[in-house]
Amino acid sequence: MARVRNIKNSPMALNPSFLLFPLSPFSSLLFSPKNSRSPRTPRLCSPPNFSLLFLSLLSFFTLLGFLTLFFVPVSQNSVSCSVSSVIPETTDDDGDSRLLKIAMVPLPAHRVVRNMTEEERVFWRQPDGENYRPCLGFGIRYRRESARVTKEKRRFLVVVVSGGLNRVRNQIVDAVVIARILEAALVVPVLQVDPVWGDESGFSDIFDVKHFIRTLRADVRVVSSLPSTHLVSRQTVATQLPHHVHPLWIRARFLKQLKQKGLLVLKVLDSKLSKSLPPDLQKLRCKAAFHALRFAAPIRELGNRLARRMWIEGPYVALHMRLEKDVWIRTGCLTGLGPQYDAIIRRDRDLRPEFLTRSLNMSHIRRGPAGLCPLNALEMARLLRALGAPKAARIYIAGGEPFGGALALKLLMEEFPNAATKDTLAREGELVPYANRSSVLAAIDYIVSLSSDVFVPSYGGNMARAMQGHRAYVGHGKFINPNKQLMLPFFEEAAVSDAEFRSMMKKLHMNLQGQPELRTNDRARDVVAYPVPECMCKH
Repeated sequence: MARVRNIKNSPMALNPSFLLFPLSPFSSLLFSPKNSRSPRTPRLCSPPNFSLLFLSLLSFFTLLGFLTLFFVPVSQNSVSCSVSSVIPETTDDDGDSRLLKIAMVPLPAHRVVRNMTEEERVFWRQPDGENYRPCLGFGIRYRRESARVTKEKRRFLVVVVSGGLNRVRNQIVDAVVIARILEAALVVPVLQVDPVWGDESGFSDIFDVKHFIRTLRADVRVVSSLPSTHLVSRQTVATQLPHHVHPLWIRARFLKQLKQKGLLVLKVLDSKLSKSLPPDLQKLRCKAAFHALRFAAPIRELGNRLARRMWIEGPYVALHMRLEKDVWIRTGCLTGLGPQYDAIIRRDRDLRPEFLTRSLNMSHIRRGPAGLCPLNALEMARLLRALGAPKAARIYIAGGEPFGGALALKLLMEEFPNAATKDTLAREGELVPYANRSSVLAAIDYIVSLSSDVFVPSYGGNMARAMQGHRAYVGHGKFINPNKQLMLPFFEEAAVSDAEFRSMMKKLHMNLQGQPELRTNDRARDVVAYPVPECMCKH
């Protein structure tokens, strides 16, 4: 892997005009030589020869000035990308381009072939991106502080994270930012076994540790383990963090004791850090999420193999179907598979009422129209056909084992017979090493979904937000976010014709198909899901 060259502190990076010395031909007129000669000095040239020499020097400096103007690269980023942007880290686009090369990037999108209908062309058409591209130029103050922060050897931050893959990714990203806020060295995060997933994978089983450390070395010092001088008995464990905490709160709460004890352990970090941070910390979030958190090599290799098997046969859609048993328990929704399956969900929900996390007093009848339930197989199939997906379209179904098995996906696969999952796509033995590693299987889904021409989640959540931001960051891949609250009433209306239904679905999703969407001041909007404008700017 090529090393990313850091040129952010070079004089040229700070001021492209650094090499433009005052070599104007007219400057020689301000410093005319005195017309005096010593009688002992022999006369080297006559006045006509002196004129020729002057003209030669004039021509030389003029040419040199033009060459300097022509060859010195002036950064497009020297103008701020947005109101909150700061002076860029590099002198041109090469810095961000080199950084992007070490990120997880998708396979190239397919071109629309000629033998498609106009409706199918529109379905596969990619958003233009409005010329937004990654732009991670950190400010001068941030870069000056980095020289000190990245050499920290006295204060250490340990973070314990848990949950599914994308929840873990969010917590690790926040851990990087908190380490920067506290100016502490970050120990490679500890992955706790989640009671629902039961996955015992460690950080190095899922992510490329060396790449993680190397990518962040200009921002935060990351170490693989605690030094022997920092004993566990001296630790301070913090588990109660309020929601939407800001850097000032974090410093006020932890900095003093971190300086005294040298070690801070944070647990239950999930989505506690504020989504609205200073621009440099937002850029650090993007750098951690899209560049540093690269999956381990075996996972990348297998995920890319499966992605190529889908990609080689033409454009494909990736669906993230949240039909697992724990999802039905947590959402309080009915499965649509019949009374037998719904009875099982009710029983398990009664045994673990703490799993129901939202709108506790809302009945299951009202949850669907409120958009709180995942789309089932029939609803997803109808939506895709209404939006113009051809019946022969290749479909990749991401997600865990659905509750109800093949029955849960039957109606979708009947409508789109060219549907596949990682289990049907993989060859014999390829998935055997990861049979009980849900996070690794989710990482494989992530890689295949990232390379899809169209991505559609059946339910909002960490995977949907991660894919929305990542697809925007690496090329504006088409992302369709189902507008469940407005569309589901039409699913129940028998009087609506098929033509009317298709027309209504297209209108409802006209502006939800991957065009750059600015991250507003809404504190619920994470920059990792909405990287424009903090992490991307127009070129």
